[in-house]
Amino acid sequence: MMRTTRRALLLGGGAALGYGAARALSPGLPSLAGNPLLPDGTPDGMLNDASLLSPTPVASHEALDTAGEQLAEAFRARLADGPPVNVGAARHSMGGHAIPPEGQALTLANGTVAVAEDGSAMRVHAGARWSEVIAALDPLGHSPKVMQSNNDFGVAATFSVNAHGWPVPHGPMGSTVRSVRMVMPSGDLVTASREENPDLFALAMGGYGLIGLIVDMEVEIVPNLRLTPEYVRLPGTEIAAAFSEAVADPEVSMAYGRLSVGREDFFQDGFFIAYRPAADQADLPPASGSGWLSRRARDIFRAQLGHEGWKGARWGFETRIGPMIGGGEVTRNSLINEPVLTLDDRDPARTDILHEYFVPLEAYPDFVQACRKAIPASYQELLNITLRYVDTDPVSVLAYAPGPRIAAVMLFSQEMTARGEADMARMTQALIDRTLDLGGTYYLPYRPHATLDQMRRGYPRAEEFAAAKRGIDPDLRLRSVFWDNYVSKL
Repeated sequence: MMRTTRRALLLGGGAALGYGAARALSPGLPSLAGNPLLPDGTPDGMLNDASLLSPTPVASHEALDTAGEQLAEAFRARLADGPPVNVGAARHSMGGHAIPPEGQALTLANGTVAVAEDGSAMRVHAGARWSEVIAALDPLGHSPKVMQSNNDFGVAATFSVNAHGWPVPHGPMGSTVRSVRMVMPSGDLVTASREENPDLFALAMGGYGLIGLIVDMEVEIVPNLRLTPEYVRLPGTEIAAAFSEAVADPEVSMAYGRLSVGREDFFQDGFFIAYRPAADQADLPPASGSGWLSRRARDIFRAQLGHEGWKGARWGFETRIGPMIGGGEVTRNSLINEPVLTLDDRDPARTDILHEYFVPLEAYPDFVQACRKAIPASYQELLNITLRYVDTDPVSVLAYAPGPRIAAVMLFSQEMTARGEADMARMTQALIDRTLDLGGTYYLPYRPHATLDQMRRGYPRAEEFAAAKRGIDPDLRLRSVFWDNYVSKL
């Protein structure tokens, strides 16, 4: 029997970054050809990210495939000499967060994973991607406790942007990190955890690489399981209540929701999927990846662009046909073993842009209403929204979940024009304002459209983070566009 994947059945993921991601993953400097905002051709000495809208001059761009003490020595050498440094993996951020202007850009490429004897944790080198982690854990019967929804991203990068996943009832991936070893701007190699150097740990978790350069990490893992999904169709405003029930059920291990994106019934209809362990846990199959149906799903997903009929067709597939052909058992590792490139955009005139908002559960219905007013009135094409649960993050200085939150992950297709960029900025600021009014906040690693005042409101400890950064790194050896645009001004 053919095994279909969650990505194929649901025709789109919250973290699909599109064509920009495909080029950002290339080992060389990403091409900017065809971008109407920029001259044609590939500018020498420029580095970009997944948005294709963050071209930044860099002094050098170097891949490092060493690990352990050799990697620490490589970090020390670059911190000691030359312009400022920043480290990236897949460079899926969308505002230059891993790009040091006129600096040394380092891309890590080492996937070493070692599992503890008791099976509770793994030691992961900073360059490992989640795909490499799953490949190492799956034969041993283990799975990441929390990871991002796609497997292309770097593990240390996930910690650095404080990303979350869709297992419940957990907080961000950083909540599963026991300790990190990182080289500080001074060149010292330190271990940071909740017990040892806890202040550094709290700064580095969601610190966007501005605190130290991670060498390796100890991260919690869990058993891989065979899971069975349960699909529920419900009004869009009731998904927060569905999450509350799922989180209270100890049998639910993974859950997410979706909303309709057609303009006539925008966010009115929704569905919710919860996964529980199957009765039979013997002889788990190897983790699957994208098959032909996932690739075919890309065509349907992209057909939505500018075509309301296709949005309705996709929604019908997700809510009626999907549960029939995808309601069978699947392993935990297979569910999360999907790349963003499954649904890549091939239109050189457009780029995929992510938004994410974190909303208190009680404010979620009002958030839906705010989105209904702001998004359809814009020029932007919303292709997908995925809803997830994130538990309280009591650690990170730049925490986005001071209490339980509904995470609304939105994927837009934006024209790569000045008009498209200006309209996106206007709409983004309106959504951020409304979310802040509701007691929520926005996610930092995307396009730099938020105002400085919005950052202060959404991240009340941001000035504390900036002061700590200046104390740790007075010579600004670790720098990025994110520092220049925001943190340096606090």
